[in-house]
Amino acid sequence: MDTLTRPIVVEVLVPGTPVVLVHGLWLHSSSWDPWIELLGEKGYAPVAPGWPGEPATAEAARADPEAVAGLGISAVTDHYAALIDELPEKPIVIGHSFGGLIAEKLIGQGCARACVALSPAQFKGNLALPPAQLKTAFPILSKPGLRSRSLVLDKDAWAAGFANTVPRAEADALWDAYAIPSPMRPLFQAALANFALHSEATVDVHRQRGPVLVVGAGKDQTVPQATSAAAYKILAKSPGVTEWAVLPDRGHSFPVDAGWRTVADLTLDFLSRHGL
Repeated sequence: MDTLTRPIVVEVLVPGTPVVLVHGLWLHSSSWDPWIELLGEKGYAPVAPGWPGEPATAEAARADPEAVAGLGISAVTDHYAALIDELPEKPIVIGHSFGGLIAEKLIGQGCARACVALSPAQFKGNLALPPAQLKTAFPILSKPGLRSRSLVLDKDAWAAGFANTVPRAEADALWDAYAIPSPMRPLFQAALANFALHSEATVDVHRQRGPVLVVGAGKDQTVPQATSAAAYKILAKSPGVTEWAVLPDRGHSFPVDAGWRTVADLTLDFLSRHGL
């Protein structure tokens, strides 16, 4: 294993139901560290592997912005599916933003026993396109040359679209701790999913599966509540249990900012009610 890569350490997991945490664009896997500690205290065996090629720290990732350039949704999903194969049993998968989309794909592929999708990125068939989402994504999607590149949000864009409901000082601190360059290919793939016959942003919504919780955020400018709600309505047509929750006053940073415990407790309650 590359020594720059954040370790997974599957072989030393403590006993307990495995939980795999999947981050989305622009966040380092270390953003899950508070969740790792809490889930471990609650008797789970959590891991938060980074995306393929992701360095061990956010600072190192920012120093090598092209390390992840060109990665697409399928490559990232396959990466997590391979890691899951090394676990002693099927895990619960929790994902945020594009990590939420990957979590939905993983449970649709039979790789997970349950899924929690926090403001998940759009999958094929989700037609919601709120103005706030267009405003946030347009500066990237209007530059096709970024498709094969990576990009890190500057602090102003981060504060406006990602951490818009926290004080600017907190938004800047979150950027310093967790912001990393991410491949832009997934953003283009999701944006064009409904125009592609075989899109990598496709989720199997018909499979018999374990319970899924979708959580939206009422002031999210990156994946607006309407987009998350549309995902829930599609997933609810599945034979499996699907639940919906919304945090009306939170933005896209809600799983990692100072209010992270609210959604973590909501997640724990969901898992407990379903015997997980």
